[in-house]
Amino acid sequence: MKKKQRQHDPCLITFEGIDGCGKTTQAMLAFRFLSGKGMKVKLLREPGSTRISEQIRDILLNRKNSMSDITELLLYEAARSEIVSREIAPLLASGYIILCDRFYDSTTAYQGYGRKLDIKMVRALHKVATGNIAPDLTLLFDLDLKTAFSRRTQQLDRLESQSKAFFNRVRRGFLEIARKERRRVKVVDAARPVKVIFADVSRILTKKLKIDESISRSN
Repeated sequence: MKKKQRQHDPCLITFEGIDGCGKTTQAMLAFRFLSGKGMKVKLLREPGSTRISEQIRDILLNRKNSMSDITELLLYEAARSEIVSREIAPLLASGYIILCDRFYDSTTAYQGYGRKLDIKMVRALHKVATGNIAPDLTLLFDLDLKTAFSRRTQQLDRLESQSKAFFNRVRRGFLEIARKERRRVKVVDAARPVKVIFADVSRILTKKLKIDESISRSN
């Protein structure tokens, strides 16, 4: 029998961190967790989740491609504009909880801090691309570079192939974002086992979404 969907406020929850931090795994676990509670939930990824955004993703991550830092930034924002207009905005209007694997904090960290582009310019472009839609909650999975690099087993894409110095700047950027926006961004220690990390994730989600655990257990 299909679980009856519960009524809840729409919410945009983003999953952030450096490559290898395990955020994608945690986003998938969160999707299963919330779906199991009978919630209207959609899992998306950035860049991607629409036809145009997936094509832009291929351009951005292809190691054969070389581009200026500004071109890279504008491509990310273009992909973001597509996913917001075609997926995120309509889903929020329909009352969905949206889980997004990366959003504009990644661009601030990678292109702003990592590429050393002007942060004010980067954030101004976020507003244009999103129409001022912002995450209600961001989970930042923080991990040291040595551990993160050791987890990457597949062939590295164009962004993953950047230098250690670049990723140090990216990680510092993420932590600076968290420091400035403590109410929105929750830092999660990503060096621990997956199940232990998700115990923290589920606790944060339960509090944010006001999930009644006693009701959930009875279904």
